[in-house]
Amino acid sequence: MKLIRNSGSDRVVDELRQCLTPQGSLDIATPKFSLFAFGELQERLARLAKCRLVIPDIATNDLALLGADADRIYRNQLQVRGLARQCVAWLEAKVEVKNAPGLPQAALMVNDAKASLCRVITGHCPLTTEGLGITPAPPFSLIQAAESSEECVLLGGWFNSLWHSLPSSLEPKRILLSRLQELTAHHAPSLIYFFILYHLFKDLGDSLDEEQIVKSATGIRTTTVWKKLFKFQRDGVIGAIDKLERLGGCIIADSVGLGKTFEALAIIKYYELRNDRVLVLVPKRLRENWTIYKANDRRNILASDRFHYDVLNHTDLSRDGGLSGDIDLSHIYWGNYDLVVIDESHNFRNKATHKDRETRYDRLMQRIIQDGVKTRVLMLSATPVNNRLADLKNQIAFVTEGNDLALATHGIPSIEATVRQAQLQFNRWLALEDVQRRPARLMDMLGFDYFKLLDLLTIARSRKHIEKYYGIHETGRFPERLKPINIKSNVDLAEEFPSIRTINNEIRRLNLAAYAPLRYVLPNKQRAYDEKYSTQVRGGESIFRQIDREESLVHLLRINLLKRMESSVVSFVLTLQRQLADVDATIAKIETHAEAVEEINLEEVDADDPAFESLWVGRKVKVLLQDVDRVRWRQDLLEDHNRLATLLSAAKDIDPARDAKLAALREVIEHKCRQCINPGNRKMIIFTAFADTAQYLYQQLNPWALQHLGLHTALVTGAGRNQTTLPSLRKDLASILTAFSPRSKERPVECADEGELDLLIATDCISEGQNLQDCDALTNYDIHWNPVRIIQRFGRIDRIGSPNAQIQLINFWPNLELEEYINLEQRVSGRMVLLDISATGEENLIEQKSGDPMNDLEYRRQQLLRLQDAVIDLEDLSSGVSIADLTLNDFRMDLAGFLREHPSQLNTLQLGTFAVTTASGLGDAAIPPGVVFCLRVVGDAALKSSEPGYPLAPHYLVHLGEEGAVLLPFTQAKQALDRLKKLGLGRDLPDVLACARFDKVTRDGQEMRAVQDLLAKAIASVVGKKEERAVASLFSAGGTHALKGEFAGINDFEVVAFLVVLPEEAEGA
Repeated sequence: MKLIRNSGSDRVVDELRQCLTPQGSLDIATPKFSLFAFGELQERLARLAKCRLVIPDIATNDLALLGADADRIYRNQLQVRGLARQCVAWLEAKVEVKNAPGLPQAALMVNDAKASLCRVITGHCPLTTEGLGITPAPPFSLIQAAESSEECVLLGGWFNSLWHSLPSSLEPKRILLSRLQELTAHHAPSLIYFFILYHLFKDLGDSLDEEQIVKSATGIRTTTVWKKLFKFQRDGVIGAIDKLERLGGCIIADSVGLGKTFEALAIIKYYELRNDRVLVLVPKRLRENWTIYKANDRRNILASDRFHYDVLNHTDLSRDGGLSGDIDLSHIYWGNYDLVVIDESHNFRNKATHKDRETRYDRLMQRIIQDGVKTRVLMLSATPVNNRLADLKNQIAFVTEGNDLALATHGIPSIEATVRQAQLQFNRWLALEDVQRRPARLMDMLGFDYFKLLDLLTIARSRKHIEKYYGIHETGRFPERLKPINIKSNVDLAEEFPSIRTINNEIRRLNLAAYAPLRYVLPNKQRAYDEKYSTQVRGGESIFRQIDREESLVHLLRINLLKRMESSVVSFVLTLQRQLADVDATIAKIETHAEAVEEINLEEVDADDPAFESLWVGRKVKVLLQDVDRVRWRQDLLEDHNRLATLLSAAKDIDPARDAKLAALREVIEHKCRQCINPGNRKMIIFTAFADTAQYLYQQLNPWALQHLGLHTALVTGAGRNQTTLPSLRKDLASILTAFSPRSKERPVECADEGELDLLIATDCISEGQNLQDCDALTNYDIHWNPVRIIQRFGRIDRIGSPNAQIQLINFWPNLELEEYINLEQRVSGRMVLLDISATGEENLIEQKSGDPMNDLEYRRQQLLRLQDAVIDLEDLSSGVSIADLTLNDFRMDLAGFLREHPSQLNTLQLGTFAVTTASGLGDAAIPPGVVFCLRVVGDAALKSSEPGYPLAPHYLVHLGEEGAVLLPFTQAKQALDRLKKLGLGRDLPDVLACARFDKVTRDGQEMRAVQDLLAKAIASVVGKKEERAVASLFSAGGTHALKGEFAGINDFEVVAFLVVLPEEAEGA
């Protein structure tokens, strides 16, 4: 009897290699049975005559077929399938199997070709790599080998007694073969997709299970709004509720046309059913979009759900009294809301501090969110992550109640630092050459904390995403967008009106002195006014002087004049008249020696353009006439009077008969009616930025359209001045929009006698949140300064569920080249870049390096140029990457759905499972051939080497091309998951032809060198260290020779699963 140390050259495997002879036999009693131990002895086992195998019952014991942690090096050779096939063949041909309960240790009995027992090994020597001594064993394991014939006979009798005492049955062998055959089977691509998702997200537990989140007890599933949602919308709602419950907030940033309003309404109903009190905060122009669903009205398609949320305007947060709808602001209990829904939440992206008053941001944060009951915050915004990454920070603060460390347990140590670092990297990316400035590069540079921050708090899907990953069988196709029609018309059919350039030069010369009293304050008085009216910004870090605010207003008013002249001569005339009256009133006060002059009420200057809203709020400036240079002020005012009067005189000559632009619009309408885009559809929406223009168009078009074309027309301006030519139709927004788009608005049959509208003239009060897809043509009568608004307008008809095959965008442009127009506007605006005019109601200095796209004339030039050629998606406006590129919620929802239908299937799959497919059938979006690996890091060295904050850690996804190029590095996990989803979803059976090709090349999984090489490159790309020494030794059974603490190669990574993508087979191959 001798002891086997099981290390060096004194190992069990060495003993067996010596004594296993052809035509001999082997008896094995082992508590474990590893494929890799079989692989080490395979050649000798194949030459034996027979083998008897005693193992525990597989049904209740784990045989460790794929080994233990130390066998990772074997698993990562990716030959499990080939080994399992060979093991099956050996078992079928030469092995008898019996089950024995409770085998505390192993015994190996070797017989030679004459059936003489020549070696017995007992002790801690199961048929595993550890038991054979190939991988390290515990230092105190006892293994003995009997060499003499007496010892062998004695121990051999023990095994024979054991064997004969066990019942004979074919079942143990059948079960073992079945378990091995599972390892030889090919898998469906969809199963690999879900298996990878399972490993990425299983730590979330049940948090995304629909039953968990949408507790049936609330009755949400029986509501009308829930039943109207598509699958992708329900997924969005469930994801949002999950975030609201776990984190206290969520931003829904789905693209235009995907139905954010209905998703929000479903979430509101969920909380209302829990008896929670809900507040919806909306921009004033969109108020009716929300109040419409509360009305007890037959045209309210959600009337049966009995919504009872409160609706307030964003601007109401700056008011201390008065009514907002039927809510008395002086008595409202701000702290009593359980859920606040903020529509267009990007309007709160800036946080200003005023020393003497509470801003809207302050009131929302302190009195609604922080005070009173625990308040959850749901934000809606279609604005993509754009050049101002920091815009998100103040919105996130509503969720975290301003606590910078609130997400530390979710891997975000500091929200402030995360956003600041991301902005820094974004600015560096912006500075790159055009060739290098690609979204993929930005994804690499941004860092993972920002990625994780967005993923934690946002739900964001683009229409491409919905079409690609949810399919169109439920939603139907989006309509085809025809190339936009661009019209450049003159102002005056008589061609007597001055050119745009001439008008522009006159506008530039205006002092607009009536709106800038602080400009004329005497030098020795300026300090007192600064102290009284200046605003702190950036939390008190900087001072923004009131005089700068005034100058910004002057520049805005100049742009406003230019924009109104482009819109319509009538709008231009009305604005000139208002400004002339303001000038004359100010002159009169100076000449009558009034004591003081108060700042003019801007709401009367122009209530239509939201750009002005940011200057409405605040203390009114009051200037004492004794403190100003009255002579200079009066001189500038008289100059303004003369210039405005001259412009007004020229503009008044253009009556409707001479209005060239109006004539061009009539031609467009008539052509559309005579040659319908879709059979029988004569509907058109005409958008303008200004209510004055909309009113004028309605007056001029409605009698003509009715007499010449038989079209009924309506006007919607959101200012209580709605009109319609249908005599029996009420003039509220709901009635008009339902009569214009009865199909999408689901008009009740009993309302059909109200008639149908075909022509809708509107301002931007309906540019968001409305489904008007019965219509197939939209005209922008003037081009909005913000390209986003143009896309949002078009989103009214460019929606899922459209009955139209094609839709048309028509744009009216100023009659000059776009380059010149942009430059001209830049000259008009002067130094307006001092201000960030967001509709926040707060004054904010622009961070010059932030590259705010809406103040970046070059950015606008590029996007407006693009809009002349094609309708683009909102997410494509961004020069960077959209939120949809950075969130993983849809994948979690996919997994939750799969687990609901197949609760235990993924538990049975082994690590290293793979599937084979091709990219065929994916059309233009075909995915390059190669392998997508999902890796899990397990070693300390690799953990230290990997990127901190990586959102999927410890898992890494890498897509390698078949030649070894990294097609998608682990930094682009979202895109890799997108590819897996595209290759997997719907492919629920193994791809038989692709598997046959793969088996032929790899000899049924035995020759995996090509895939092993790709794995080595994938790991090297993750760790970022490609020392030849480490990579070259990846597949040597003894492990690598890297020093402790260095990249130790493949031992630090477990292959969770992989998907092999073969090139499409050539024709006739």
